[in-house]
Amino acid sequence: MKQVIHRRLGENILRFGLVILLAFTTSLSAQDGDPAKGKSLFNTNCAACHHLDKKMTGPALRHVEQRLADDKGLDRDWIYAWIRNSPAMIKSGDAYANEVFNEYGGAAMTPFPQLSDEDLNNILAYTAQEKPAPATPGPETAGGGQATTASGGISNELILGALAILFVLLAAGLYLVNKTLRRFAAAQDIDLPEVTDRKPLWKVFVENQFLMLVTAIFFLLASAYFAFGYFMQIGIDQGYQPVQPIHFSHKIHAGDNSIDCKYCHSSARVSKTSGIPSLNVCMNCHKTISEVAPETQAEGVAIGQDYNAEIQELYVAVGWSDADQRYTGESKPVKWVRIHNLPDFVYFNHAQHVSVGGQECQTCHGPVEEMEVLYQHAPLTMGWCVECHRTTNVNVADNAYYEKIHEELSKKYGVEQLTVAEMGGLECGKCHY
Repeated sequence: MKQVIHRRLGENILRFGLVILLAFTTSLSAQDGDPAKGKSLFNTNCAACHHLDKKMTGPALRHVEQRLADDKGLDRDWIYAWIRNSPAMIKSGDAYANEVFNEYGGAAMTPFPQLSDEDLNNILAYTAQEKPAPATPGPETAGGGQATTASGGISNELILGALAILFVLLAAGLYLVNKTLRRFAAAQDIDLPEVTDRKPLWKVFVENQFLMLVTAIFFLLASAYFAFGYFMQIGIDQGYQPVQPIHFSHKIHAGDNSIDCKYCHSSARVSKTSGIPSLNVCMNCHKTISEVAPETQAEGVAIGQDYNAEIQELYVAVGWSDADQRYTGESKPVKWVRIHNLPDFVYFNHAQHVSVGGQECQTCHGPVEEMEVLYQHAPLTMGWCVECHRTTNVNVADNAYYEKIHEELSKKYGVEQLTVAEMGGLECGKCHY
């Protein structure tokens, strides 16, 4: 009986030790946290006021737990309490809480009581990571871009070199054939005809009246064709892609980050023009975004663009001190280069097309979300606009009043659905006044 008791006692001790070991392991894994989840939580809750490596509205947070433990003797529980209710800690008289509060101008940190211990452990695991090394261009991009290649991956220089060698071989072959034929004629005692005086080819051509007439007609028609084409291109700037004083990537903003065009060009909804966004609109985001993601910076380096340097150019223009997190009052105007421009005698209203017509910006401006450097996508000619009016149907969905009118007009014009042209879109006074 005693042996059974002792045997069960040993089993119980073993089980208890296993439970303690599992609890300790779970505790360690919870404290370690998941940096990937922590990054997502940091970007959602902390990034508006904090950066990992520099002061913003709040202090830099890389290795914050280690720094607080070494410099202030504060543990993780203090961090938990501060994040969840910093005003209460300040009110309680906590020394370091009041020190931070006073250092940052009395700006109280927003409490985050909804964050669990696991969430905070994940955030601290993200802040404990070492700073990644800056991206450096590879040998293929060291010159600011990649070498120009043909569609098959073969360089243009290689193709031109092969063509040059082929030309030399052809010339050498013709020379050898000519030399061989002359030797054969000499061996066979064949007398080659001697070159006699004859009229030059150009003189024969000039004396032939029919050939001269055909040539004159050809040159007149060709000249008229090229002259007409040249004059028709005056004022058409399709493909125009100027270099702006501050590089702005529509691909990153409208494409990767899915920022609505009308967030920056807000006047397109209510005004004739779409407007140039003020730099204050840029600073709505870039007051807290002083650097792009490392992978984005690497992509920029590959095409010869330093996005972080361009953000610093923005700071210089608006007079923003990133180190002090304040405006200096010394700003510089940015001389943006206009890309899309219509003649003075043409009237175009953005609000009518965007708000009333419901047209997307890409209809006229092309896939701006894919453009690293913006360019004029459409020709913006009269014919191009007229064709759009002839093919674009008028949207009358969920509007009973206009549905009835459009139904009657459709019967009048004998069409299934009205286009802009049938609603007066081809009248001269619509665009010219």
